[in-house]
Amino acid sequence: MGHAETLLAMGGAFIAAAILARLGRRIGISTIPLFMLAGILLGPNTPGFVLVEDPHDFEMLSLLGLVLLLFYLGLEFHLDDLQRGGGKLVAVGGVYLLLNVGAGFGYGLILGWSLADALVLAGVIGISSSAIVTKILVDLGRLGNPETRLILGIIVVEDIFLALYLAALQPVLSGAQNLTEVLTQTGKAFAFLLVLAILARFGTRIIGKIIDVKDDELLVISFLGIAVLVAGISEELGVADAIGAFMVGLILGSTTSGDRIRELVHPLRDAFGAIFFFVFGLSIDPGDIASVAVPVLIAAGITVVMNFAAGIIAAKMNGFGTLPAANISTTLLARGEFALILATMAAQAGLNPELAPFIAGYVLVTAVLGPIVAGNSALMARGLAPIDKWLSKTAKPDQVKVAAKSEES
Repeated sequence: MGHAETLLAMGGAFIAAAILARLGRRIGISTIPLFMLAGILLGPNTPGFVLVEDPHDFEMLSLLGLVLLLFYLGLEFHLDDLQRGGGKLVAVGGVYLLLNVGAGFGYGLILGWSLADALVLAGVIGISSSAIVTKILVDLGRLGNPETRLILGIIVVEDIFLALYLAALQPVLSGAQNLTEVLTQTGKAFAFLLVLAILARFGTRIIGKIIDVKDDELLVISFLGIAVLVAGISEELGVADAIGAFMVGLILGSTTSGDRIRELVHPLRDAFGAIFFFVFGLSIDPGDIASVAVPVLIAAGITVVMNFAAGIIAAKMNGFGTLPAANISTTLLARGEFALILATMAAQAGLNPELAPFIAGYVLVTAVLGPIVAGNSALMARGLAPIDKWLSKTAKPDQVKVAAKSEES
């Protein structure tokens, strides 16, 4: 592809994604599945106008989008949030992950897929989309609800799991042949994580002084260069570039420049993140999605069941009633960016070719379904009415008042 064709394709990709996203906002649909849909419709696998013939032409832009998505996720991660929540928050997040990750892994085995495929599917089904969850809370005006702090706490626990999961999954994705190789690669990944974690814990003051500049332009160049460089080093060491980007965000987010970086990276994350989702859509053949439609719908049904089970348990542990339980369950339902990141990594590792269309269909279903059911959580709560008495009996007197207030809101 020549320079002119590249510019035309890139401009067309941004415009197409923007048009679909604006239409989606009017009907309350998240932008993530719409960016994917733009790539599917304008890619080489659908009839009609083809904007990009070869998705590999946008491979570097897509990789940059991946790095920025994980970098921003690291910036948003606050260990203090987890510490304030205490052991109960860790327990609730652990139950949520156990139910959903376990269901994903078991479902992968039931489908007859390999252990590696099942492990990827476990992460896909197990992790909520923090971008969609945040958007739902803002759009529905629920940031002040009593259960919202619990929802955000679960997201924090998921973020921790995300980093550890990617590190543990790396040997599987790299095709390690024996136990020694698996242990070596796993040890390397966790050692790299440990070094960056130590920097995050003890080196933020020094790093903050190095990166602190008054000029926004220089700050953007600095943090972008560090994020991309460390992601590249991670890849060279045999560790997923996503891990390096996440940990750099974690480190820089704790510096004195953290708030400015979060503000400045927003437009970069949104722009290149859109390209990442668009490029993923380019590689998807709608016919392949149709071939896995039934397993996708079953997976979505499993996710709904597991989310409601986790929401009920979370409400029970915190003394909430049925409406907060429904709010927790429905808000955390959507899957998005992390699932697509795993799909991209699995494709690069040469795993089951059915994984990419399966994940694409699954994300499309849950990302559209999530905001819809979250907006109608009051109706969902009626279905939980039979266990309302059970939840109320487990609530402490002061928690019952909080729950009642939430029910009224």
